[in-house]
Amino acid sequence: MNISRAWLQTYFKAELPAAERLAEALTFHAFEIDGIEGHGGDSVLDVKVTPNRGHDALSHRTIAKELAAILGLPLLKDPLADVALLEPRTDAVRISLEDPRLSPRYIAGLITGVKIGPSPEWLRARLKAIGQRSINNVVDAVNYVMFDLGQPLHAFDAGKLSARGGGRALSVRRALPGENMRSLDGVEYALTDSMLVVADENANAAVAIAGIKGGEATGVGEDTTAIVLESANFNGVTVRRAAQALKLRTDASSRFEQGLSPELAAHGMRAAAGLILETAGGEVQGFADAYPSPQPAARVTLSLEKANALLGTALSKDDVARALERHALSFTTDGDTLDVAVPPERLDLMISEDLVEEVARTIGYEAVPASALPPSPQEPSIHARFAYAERAREALLARGYSEVYTSVFRSEGMRAVLNKVDSDRPFLRSSIREGLTEALQKNWLVKETVGLRSVHLFELGAVWGAKDERMHLAIGSLGGGMEAQEALREVCDELGARIPKGDAKEGVVEVDFDALIEGLPAPDRYSELPASTAERYEPFSRYPYIVRDIAMWIPDSASAEDIERLIREHGGELVRRVDLFDHFEKEGKTSLAFRIIFQSFDRTLYDEDANQRMRAITAALGSAGCAIR
Repeated sequence: MNISRAWLQTYFKAELPAAERLAEALTFHAFEIDGIEGHGGDSVLDVKVTPNRGHDALSHRTIAKELAAILGLPLLKDPLADVALLEPRTDAVRISLEDPRLSPRYIAGLITGVKIGPSPEWLRARLKAIGQRSINNVVDAVNYVMFDLGQPLHAFDAGKLSARGGGRALSVRRALPGENMRSLDGVEYALTDSMLVVADENANAAVAIAGIKGGEATGVGEDTTAIVLESANFNGVTVRRAAQALKLRTDASSRFEQGLSPELAAHGMRAAAGLILETAGGEVQGFADAYPSPQPAARVTLSLEKANALLGTALSKDDVARALERHALSFTTDGDTLDVAVPPERLDLMISEDLVEEVARTIGYEAVPASALPPSPQEPSIHARFAYAERAREALLARGYSEVYTSVFRSEGMRAVLNKVDSDRPFLRSSIREGLTEALQKNWLVKETVGLRSVHLFELGAVWGAKDERMHLAIGSLGGGMEAQEALREVCDELGARIPKGDAKEGVVEVDFDALIEGLPAPDRYSELPASTAERYEPFSRYPYIVRDIAMWIPDSASAEDIERLIREHGGELVRRVDLFDHFEKEGKTSLAFRIIFQSFDRTLYDEDANQRMRAITAALGSAGCAIR
């Protein structure tokens, strides 16, 4: 999530440290920072919120609280610190919940007399800094509250909702069979009964896909004078499935998917209503709140003995208490046991181990001593397929083969995937052969750049039949050396398996590895890990290369190393490789032949690029006494 430093500053009286210091503090105590970008006079941090904190930390308020705890800076305010009173109440909007398990809470606020127009500069600037487009003062207000507190909201044009008996009625229900809805951005969505919608009950029509997107029919526009403001709580699994099925993921759905506290809805409503009155004027007529089963208060106990046992520390009760206080966690004590009141929005604090984690990251993991893991009470079992697969890999690697992993998605197969990642390849592969053949051909085209004359590859991986999944081994070879069929025989000899029948097609042979090892004795140990070696990998160019060969008689005083050095020096930065491929002596003279690869990292070379450098190389070799053949 993008977090604005200027926005965070509104939570503190004291000046916050520079963005780099904030990033360091968060990285070592809470969340990783993927990057920092300047935005005018602001700095925006890309905060990588962990999944266990998605329910509360996708907000500026929570990041501010984390920084307050880490840096020891007092918060100027905490919008969630007190009870969110929703007064006055109104009967002008009625709410009905078809299934409170799918929509635990729904609050609607009726605000009349609003004037739609541009947002004030400070509000537009805050949203722009985190990559959000300003729309109008009402929509910007609800978006601001979502990014500030983490509670998604939505505004309906009250005049576009059907009125019956002078009142509007909203219901949260499953979509009806064949029901459609056109979204705010003009896209028509076909809904299913597995999806949750907010409906205009008087018209029995969906006006929003619950937790995901509002409908065009009730969108707020320039002529809007009254709004029904929604602040609700929806089941995260239902929202996620609907968003995936519709391929419609929004900032709102990404928050509901994590699971939010229904208590947060009241705080979001109060904050959004206040901001709308400030930016768009109007008057709150009242609130309707459907909340059948309020969230119970949660408490978790933590003993000092357990905290120290888990962390391997010798913390005092005061140390633990101070860590909890820095996170504004209230508690009572009974001897060395603390009974902690969990804030409603902290759905991740459920057991004592969760509190131990809060203590550890507050004091800093560097303060927790390292200790060896205890020995396992039992010997680990040997996984036969894995053990034999490792032996097969080692056998092939020892014979000059390289392992590859190709895509499991193909254009044809026996089993299609429901959620396609590639429209051209919607099937799971039923064979490795096609992917390995493609890999062989691609590597063959660039073999010169790495100084190879042949290409040897293999892959061990899953394939899918109509009803089952198997492991196959495919071996491919082009250009000489140990052919694929011969390599397969070597593997079978290594494993003690019977050599299966199978012909190599286009240099590739494929066998059912599960069938190959079936009936072999259960291995009693895994192969020893090879000694580690320091390997250096370099990036390769994606641009085509040019090959030039040059042969010469060299003077007696010169060596192959001397000639290669001259070629590289006068060939310049475009010389990618220089390989000696021929060496013979005749009548007391020595002949050497080199293959030179020219390649650029930023453009496609022309013949003249290589010709110009070959002329420079030829001239330099001639000056050194070489006779070009």
